[in-house]
Amino acid sequence: MAAGSIDVRVENQLVRFICPVRIDPDRVVAELGGTRNSGVVIKAMDRPRATIVIDEEGRIVVHGTHRVEAARAAAKELLLRLGMDDNGLVAEMGPVVASFKFENDINLQAIPAQLPSGTAVYDARLGCTVLSDERHNLTVNIWPNGTCVVSDSRHANMVAMAAVYWKSVFADRGFFVERL
Repeated sequence: MAAGSIDVRVENQLVRFICPVRIDPDRVVAELGGTRNSGVVIKAMDRPRATIVIDEEGRIVVHGTHRVEAARAAAKELLLRLGMDDNGLVAEMGPVVASFKFENDINLQAIPAQLPSGTAVYDARLGCTVLSDERHNLTVNIWPNGTCVVSDSRHANMVAMAAVYWKSVFADRGFFVERL
């Protein structure tokens, strides 16, 4: 998805599916080789490629897909392997993880210094600046080479709007630096 001249890529779309009939996590372990971990059952799927988590309430949470259709296909495959019908399967959309890249390098230390207090902090452990974007209700991790990873977004279009907005802010404030 392009945002002006910024290409936004959805890396992961979290989707939870609720079945009319509760999925028994013990069946996923016994019949499909799922693994118990901290009160949930995890099952890696090869086709479609996804990680499925069955929570204590028997709901299906799909990780590792970037399209809702792929998540639905993974949930349907799990149900079919259990001999269950996928009729009445209801999807709930979770957060999107997406990425984009600015054309220029970025002065990371300037961002927290010039933006309002609490908006951005430099994380030395990750080597990036973490920007809390309340305008778009998401978090942007920004690396010095212009790579950005967005979490907590509800939709890829919101990431695209944030990318365009922050590109303008960074340009106006002189945060971009020329690559050598």
